[in-house]
Amino acid sequence: MTIPVSQLSDPAVRAFVTALNANDEVAFAAALTSGAGMSDDGSERDLGQWTDREVFSSHGHMDVESESDDGRDLVVRYRNDTWGEMLTRWHFTVDGGKIARFETGQA
Repeated sequence: MTIPVSQLSDPAVRAFVTALNANDEVAFAAALTSGAGMSDDGSERDLGQWTDREVFSSHGHMDVESESDDGRDLVVRYRNDTWGEMLTRWHFTVDGGKIARFETGQA
């Protein structure tokens, strides 16, 4: 059973997931700090290039299976038009109510 996005515990993570699922690049950028960073499967990635390829141009979508660490660690069924669906883990670092960094990878 998935957790409705509106019920995610951390407001910054909730804004991130809401924007990603709506394919809303403006709201997504607003959910991030200036200079936010990320990694995918342990490798540092360029945030803009990665989100364009893995999220926006391929219609990424997160169905949250579980959360821990006050909502900053998620297990997600992530899908996009490129890779289909996979079980992934997401860890978020929040600063000032926005996402400063996220790390994702296969669960």
